[in-house]
Amino acid sequence: MHCQTIVLGAGIVGISTALHLQARGRKVILIDREEPGSGTSHGNAGLIERSSVIPYAFPHDLSSLLRYGLNRQPDVRYSFTHLPKIGPWLFKYWKNSSPAGLAVATQAMLPLVQRCVEEHDALIDAAGLGELVKANGWIEVYRNEDAYNNAVAGAHALKSYGLKYEILDRQQLHEREVDLSDNAVGGIHWLDPKTVSNPGGLTRGYAALFVQRGGQFIHGDARTLRQIGSEWQVDSRQGPITAPEVVVALGPQSAELFKPLGYRIPLEIKRGYHMHYRARDGAELKHSICDAQGGYVLAPMAMGIRLTTGIEFAASTDAANQIQLQRCEALARKVFPLGERVDAEPWLGRRPCLPDMRPVIGPAARHKGLWFNFGHAHHGLTLGPVTGRLLAEMMTGETPFTDPAPYRADRFN
Repeated sequence: MHCQTIVLGAGIVGISTALHLQARGRKVILIDREEPGSGTSHGNAGLIERSSVIPYAFPHDLSSLLRYGLNRQPDVRYSFTHLPKIGPWLFKYWKNSSPAGLAVATQAMLPLVQRCVEEHDALIDAAGLGELVKANGWIEVYRNEDAYNNAVAGAHALKSYGLKYEILDRQQLHEREVDLSDNAVGGIHWLDPKTVSNPGGLTRGYAALFVQRGGQFIHGDARTLRQIGSEWQVDSRQGPITAPEVVVALGPQSAELFKPLGYRIPLEIKRGYHMHYRARDGAELKHSICDAQGGYVLAPMAMGIRLTTGIEFAASTDAANQIQLQRCEALARKVFPLGERVDAEPWLGRRPCLPDMRPVIGPAARHKGLWFNFGHAHHGLTLGPVTGRLLAEMMTGETPFTDPAPYRADRFN
């Protein structure tokens, strides 16, 4: 089989890339070992996060460093055995999180974040998936007055970005979410983002749109990628597939392809968990809420109320554990009347992250026809369609809607 472009990875980033290439006249084959939307695209908090204009940075203040060093926090946990391996990467992350470095990362990511909702909207409308999406934003909830007051000041500091938000005192918060407990003292309602009640379903809906428009999804093993003359070839269940161009959009598995080809890109994994719950006593959660102090999100989903955890630094192959989930669950029960668990086991996901807090989008330096689109960290669902558009514009010779230089693959060399 032959096509113009092979896209490796049927998560939100790969599918979005395939759709944008297809819209520009390319014959595209999408390849994955699993069904579309089965990986990290399935298990996230379902936020199309227009309000996250400041990337998640490594803390620099001594009190936070000491607190995390004790390894007892709900929002960040690490495996002691994994520290020697990830330590150099964490040091790079810390360096890039300086005030100057964070300012650079913020400006680099802003053009992507600003377009995230409108790029999703176009695909949602085309795929007829509007019932999965709400435009009521999400609420940042605080459990003590000092943290709440600091957050309010921080929100006001973002006014130059044109974000829409409402400051909620205790009464206003409880009017908006009547079943929150008295432990919630106030919040910030971010109005620009949209929320998705089934992120995996949204991703599969985008994949169905790609097939409906004439694209092919085929099960295959991206690890068989090889260059033969001027072509790239991948093995699939339907035989070898060749194309002059290939896109690596495999999220946390991308290193399995670029490392053997000689690219030294510092991609690492932040693990995270989710679990679904029923609500007690007829309680209802109307918005996705984030306990900013606990680092978890409670999101009303089709499968129940989904609790998603923060960051776990551990080897990708380490067995799942419930340490972080149990810590977050204990806090969540103090904020909202969660009932029994719905899932038999926690879901474990792996976020692909780079130490300068921005993805890799663009051509590989030493291999003609090889393109990258990975490293979206916590915002794969948010940024999939917009980065798919950017890469498609680059590949087809259009003028990119923003300068792609901040995301180039060779910036680490």
